[in-house]
Amino acid sequence: MATNKWVLDLAHSEVHFKIKHLVISTITGSFNIFSGTLETKEHDNFNNAHFEISIDVFSIDTNNSTRDEHLKSEDFFNADIYPKINFSSTGFVHTGGDNYKLTGQLTIKGVTKPVVFDVLFGGEAKDGFGINRAGFEIEGKINRNDFNIHAPDVTETGGLVLGEDIKLHANVQFTNETK
Repeated sequence: MATNKWVLDLAHSEVHFKIKHLVISTITGSFNIFSGTLETKEHDNFNNAHFEISIDVFSIDTNNSTRDEHLKSEDFFNADIYPKINFSSTGFVHTGGDNYKLTGQLTIKGVTKPVVFDVLFGGEAKDGFGINRAGFEIEGKINRNDFNIHAPDVTETGGLVLGEDIKLHANVQFTNETK
């Protein structure tokens, strides 16, 4: 059985994260440079598809350049040593309707951990150039401490500057490259 190869379309995709700041507000950020592939066994069946996604840590954007530089530093992502965040799926299972569970291995700062994401399949369509496209909305949560993303700061009362949970959200669109 032939494998269908799909490539992530950066112009129609986005990767965001949210984290609590001082437990009173939420900071939202994104990564602007990333790439990915998707492989399926059957043309119209995404069950058991395989995802590979790589994110450029240097492309982090929280709408504050000083904060972005600090996030790239040794205090957080240590981008000079660990310039990529990588995800490789181990399972993609249809759970009903347009819903799927995406499991895989997430690597941040050289630490690899299993993760589970909820996925909403947006559907498939041909664009005006005859290219077949598929869209997915991916959501999940990770604990930053699991990946050694530690802020050295605490408030003067000993409270955390940042929350431990990072909410992840991606809207991704793939184009079918199978000839």
